[in-house]
Amino acid sequence: MDKKQEILRLRQELEQANYEYYVLDNPSMSDYDFDHKLRRLEELEAQCPELMTPDSPTQRVGGKVADGFAEVRHQVPLESLQDVFSVEELADFDQRVREALPGGVEYDVEPKVDGLSVALEYENGLFVRGATRGDGQVGEDVTENLKTIPSIPLRLPEALPSLIVRGEVFMPKKSFERLNAERELKGEPLFANPRNAAAGSLRQLDSKVAASRKLDIRVFNSQRAEGKTFSTHAETLEYLRQQHFHVIPHNTCATIQAAAEHIAALGEQREEFPFDIDGAVVKVNNLADRAALGSTAKFPRWAAAYKYPPEQKESVVEDIVVQVGRTGVLTPKAVVKAVRLAGTTVTNATLHNQDFITEKDIRIGDTVLVQKAGEIIPEIVSVRKEKRPEGTEPYHLPAHCPVCGAPVARDEDGAHIRCTGAECPAQRLRHIIHFASRDAMDIDGLGPALVESLVGAGLVGGPGDLYRLTAEQVAPLERMGKKSAENLMAAIERSKAAGLGRLLFAFGIRQVGQKAGKVLAARFGTLDALMAATEEELTAVPDIGGITAQSLLAWFGSDQSRHLIDTLREAGVSFDSLEEPVGDRLAGKTFVLTGTLEHLDRKEAAALIEAQGGKVSGSVSKKTSYVVAGEAAGSKLTKANQLGIPVLTEEELMAMLEGEP
Repeated sequence: MDKKQEILRLRQELEQANYEYYVLDNPSMSDYDFDHKLRRLEELEAQCPELMTPDSPTQRVGGKVADGFAEVRHQVPLESLQDVFSVEELADFDQRVREALPGGVEYDVEPKVDGLSVALEYENGLFVRGATRGDGQVGEDVTENLKTIPSIPLRLPEALPSLIVRGEVFMPKKSFERLNAERELKGEPLFANPRNAAAGSLRQLDSKVAASRKLDIRVFNSQRAEGKTFSTHAETLEYLRQQHFHVIPHNTCATIQAAAEHIAALGEQREEFPFDIDGAVVKVNNLADRAALGSTAKFPRWAAAYKYPPEQKESVVEDIVVQVGRTGVLTPKAVVKAVRLAGTTVTNATLHNQDFITEKDIRIGDTVLVQKAGEIIPEIVSVRKEKRPEGTEPYHLPAHCPVCGAPVARDEDGAHIRCTGAECPAQRLRHIIHFASRDAMDIDGLGPALVESLVGAGLVGGPGDLYRLTAEQVAPLERMGKKSAENLMAAIERSKAAGLGRLLFAFGIRQVGQKAGKVLAARFGTLDALMAATEEELTAVPDIGGITAQSLLAWFGSDQSRHLIDTLREAGVSFDSLEEPVGDRLAGKTFVLTGTLEHLDRKEAAALIEAQGGKVSGSVSKKTSYVVAGEAAGSKLTKANQLGIPVLTEEELMAMLEGEP
């Protein structure tokens, strides 16, 4: 078999496997075989780039980075729907339809996916363009990101001259939970709900990021099918199913009463769907009837969106428990008497943080009103204070971590209370991942997946345990092996010489980032000298304020921190600084650099200033001590002259650095 034939065969096999896995939910090919065949196809296409086609399965992995999103004018407008909020309003909709269609009407009902609406365009069976809804007339071209969604066919079995379909992109619930868990480990802001996550993912300029988010789609309408004739909406969905689209589940109902019953059933089943729903869509099934009904300026007259009201019920707070997240945040949760909400039995409700509890004055024993926020997370809406039993007390989060006993501290913005324990079991994954990261100890190859494997196997409980690992222990882990294990051991050994600046950042002390770590290392030289420093000595260091000094003292005073330091000392990790000692010639002075210097670039000049205790700012203000101006200095020089701030040449700066008056 020549390479062209092998490429065609592999493409066909892989696309069929994608269809079976993501659309039919009935895979016949193992993940291992799929990955092996995909890698082989990538190799062949690299060898024969002239055989590369846009519908190849290799084009789903992403990697193209856009400067922005081009506008796309929709060939068929993507209309929005009129909302109805009750059975009575649904009946009013039906009455308007039947008045216009005296011969009777049949409806099609489907769940309303809470995602991002898109149009997919095909020419001669090939996917050529995908765009967001936008304002219904003009959307954004997100073709490359849509290609990364495996359930979108890149080539159709039947090659119509033109086919446009409409669907809803969403992030599956499991993918959403996994993404937020990963973001929590990295200390990144969490997405509020799957819809926000899907919207943010689909609008990534780097399609490789979109590919990593594991998006999915359900197609719910044919906008145009050139060369095809259909009589009902249900027929169009069946045709789209035959073309390998993942079609929205739907049900044809003879009356509006039957439609209302199915809407209620969907509401009870919503937890069974892989996507979130915020309602159900009722559509006239007959396409000729749709044409006769037409549209208003805003909505089609033949469809309506039934929005489920946020169901609320009373319950009783039986207890308040505190969970410690992977980033050390203490999250209170109310244990409530079991109540049925939005199709599920609720026994817990989020309390967010101390401010939320205080604002609503939630106490153990209170009767509360509970609802599902956005149909996802149960929360307490209000307290029925008239039903409050006697003897209740205001609730306050504990002063010490319930997992490890370390003191807790409130974040600078006041939103969260966080455990300060250096070896808190709840934070072990994040502590180790941060410790090994590139800007910290830079242990090459020790990513989040391997850290989870090490922790799961009981080999590592904290950063210090990394230096006790052996290649024999690591090699049997998934996706490792002898060579990978040896490489990891070598990387761990190299990290011992990373230096004090990186080590301080790796500790994860509140307020101590990369820059502070370097400044402290340069000023004190060794970890032992830093640990012996007083608050006055710490705050004398440039950029180290009172809050940072207190964080350092509290962290070094913790038993957990002392244990970690002893473990690292025993392992031979260097506690010495690699930074040049900081002088004090420019202590207390703030410099602003502008224009092009003759001998130094700005980064070099800034490093020299900071090495002598000075501070470099990006903007001119009354607090600026000097402005260093080079060639083509602009508005910063003008402002310095207006404020009467001394302006230095490069030569004058160098003289000042060398101690000349």
